[in-house]
This record gives sequence, structure tokens and C-alpha cells, in this order.
Amino acid sequence: QVVLVESGGGLVQAGDSLRLSCAASGRTYNIYIMGWFRQAPGKEREFVAGIRGIRWSGGYTYYADSVKGRFTISRDNAKNTLYLQMNSLKPEDTAVYYCAAGVRAGLSSDSDYDYWGQGTQVTVSS
Repeated sequence: QVVLVESGGGLVQAGDSLRLSCAASGRTYNIYIMGWFRQAPGKEREFVAGIRGIRWSGGYTYYADSVKGRFTISRDNAKNTLYLQMNSLKPEDTAVYYCAAGVRAGLSSDSDYDYWGQGTQVTVSS
């Protein structure tokens, strides 16, 4: 199995920046994709950003239109850690953010992923 542990969430003001981290452990050699999803109160979980490559080598990134230009997904292969750098945060970014990993090539659908983190709360005040 793969275990994902997230950190970095918190309360920030509109326009601020925040970086989320996701540490992966276990059988990470099977991982081909990793991504971030979020779920706001009363809404469905939505795709935020994904990265695809061979094992821990990322060769392609994809972003939701709502975060493109503001968020950046990356990973440190040596540390087995995925990051989400969030800049110019808006109140509508408020949600629980989830880290995910999978063995498939798809990036933007929940069904593409096999492993999920516990979620971390991000709250952006006006």
C-alpha cells in the first residue's frame, strides 16, 4: 500500500500564499500519477492539479481552469513529497484539500487514483 500524509493547511487572508505538502511512503515505485483535489462545503470534490510521469519522475502537469496561473504542482523525488504552491488565494479556494496517487495515466478524475490522504483544511478569509 501507499500512505499519504498531508500538511501545510491553515487560515490565510485573500491574496496570500500557502504551500501544501504530501509525504508518500510504502510501495511508491508503482505510482505513476499524483494530484490534488479539493472539496468545499456543500459541493462535490473537484480536481485541482495533477502530475504524471514514470514512478516519481513527473513529465506532464495539468491544472483546473480555476487555479491555472495561481497554483503550481511539483514533487521532490528524493523526499517522496508532493507539493502544491498556492498563490493569490481567494475566498472561493476555501476547501479541504486532498492528496492522491495512482498507477493509471489519467489525471483529472477521482476514479484515476488509488490512494488518498486524510485531507487538510485551507481557509481563505476576505
